[in-house]
Amino acid sequence: MTITRRDMLTRAAALSTITAAPAAMARVAAPPRSVERWGVYEIALDGPREGKPFDDVQVAATFEGWGTRVKVPGFYDGDGVYRIRFSPPELGQWRWTSESNNASLAGRSGSFDAIAPAKDNHGPVRISKDGYHFAYADGTPFRQIGTTCYSWALQSDAKCAETLKTLGSAPFNKMRMLVFPNVESVATNPFARTGDGLRAWDPTRFDPAYFRRYEDRIQRLGALGIEADVILYHPYDEKRGYSDMKREDDERYVRYISARFGAYRNVWWSMANEYDDVESKSIEDWDHLFQILVAADPHDRLRSIHQINTYYDHRKPWITHASIQNGAAVLDDLRAELHRAFTLKPVIFDEVVYEGNLAERWGQLTGEEMVERFWFGLIGGTYVGHSETIDPGRNADSSWLGKGGKLVGNSAPRLAFLRRIMEEGPVPGIEPIQPWWNYHIGGKQHEYFLKYFGSEQPTEWQVVLPGRGEAALQTYRADIIDSWNMTITPVNGVFRMARKNQYDVHDPARPTLPLPGKPWIAVRMVKV
Repeated sequence: MTITRRDMLTRAAALSTITAAPAAMARVAAPPRSVERWGVYEIALDGPREGKPFDDVQVAATFEGWGTRVKVPGFYDGDGVYRIRFSPPELGQWRWTSESNNASLAGRSGSFDAIAPAKDNHGPVRISKDGYHFAYADGTPFRQIGTTCYSWALQSDAKCAETLKTLGSAPFNKMRMLVFPNVESVATNPFARTGDGLRAWDPTRFDPAYFRRYEDRIQRLGALGIEADVILYHPYDEKRGYSDMKREDDERYVRYISARFGAYRNVWWSMANEYDDVESKSIEDWDHLFQILVAADPHDRLRSIHQINTYYDHRKPWITHASIQNGAAVLDDLRAELHRAFTLKPVIFDEVVYEGNLAERWGQLTGEEMVERFWFGLIGGTYVGHSETIDPGRNADSSWLGKGGKLVGNSAPRLAFLRRIMEEGPVPGIEPIQPWWNYHIGGKQHEYFLKYFGSEQPTEWQVVLPGRGEAALQTYRADIIDSWNMTITPVNGVFRMARKNQYDVHDPARPTLPLPGKPWIAVRMVKV
């Protein structure tokens, strides 16, 4: 898959003028007779609106098809409407039956056909079979080039439209985004208001309009081929206290979010941003919420949690991949690889500080430094995330990181170029090759090698590749890659590998490869 995969009709739908979500959805309609595999099949039922429907009414449906049964919780969407959303994992006919503690919602039934997915529908992203990379459900590799834009989905419709337009020509295929606001936003009240104060809200009553608006943004990202990494909690809302609810309120919230958003195939779950700065919650609390989420999510979306200082134990069974904040870990490939070695799972360095013009040290990377981190992460067999804190007033809240809008930095085009390199590479992704022995090479042994020099400016490279046995005696063509100027220069001829020593191979006739003596150079060697 390449960046140009987004056909014009899909993009036009995603970027069409955003209108505010209505105060209440239209009355219930008959569910569709068919839906794409990995699409969203929705059941809407009339039910009680009095009392405490978020707490007192439980509704779900059991779906049967392909010899399997899946129980899917529903949610209250206001105005007496209850919805159940299901994403069929297989083709063919699916039958369903509703159940509820309210007679008006129980015993309903129906069926639909899951039909072949459209061209750009590859299903949800899963962990690849090797355990360290990502792939869509249909097997298409997913090479993560993510960005963070905390409260973009909570901005004005015009600002959201501007962000989507920017994303339409950007390289990013994953967006990290908060459910609760962390900066000045248009949408600020996920719960029903009980007064004028910032903490005057009722955790037992969600505001459905808030979540309708948010899910609209999830769907628009999906139409652009972008995964929505939905962050459930963060430590920056101390004035409102949304992340400091009681356990029973947290449980209600996590179940509601899962039932409401979980059927969208582009949803990932991030339990928290900088979880260890949320002082009202302990590790045991976070463990408990993960277990609630796993039980509530029959679609089994990807799950992570992000730290500021104290790493969460990413080896716990409910964690699918490590989401890490560490700028220094991707200043070379070997430190990046160590994180993978300890977690035994895919690693995304979702925050490596930002390209920006801030006075604060976490928001003042140059574009070159931002791109360098991505390359070192790649050679280490990991993935890296981007964001931008460039603002005329040097205010991070008003930058891409806080509210979205336009990208004005220098890194995004170079990350698009990097994504091309990744997508031309081995499946399912780049592997670190003999990191114990300091080769600083990634790729696929005996087939594909990628060497990145970062800010160094060598004029030649001693072409020595690790490899033992007959399988290492291959012939390779080489390319010199300028990662900043975005050029690929083929090297004339080939390299015919012969035994150099017990551990390495080289071409005795071509022991070195001349290099341009510039920074940000990489060499790619591919078996012919």
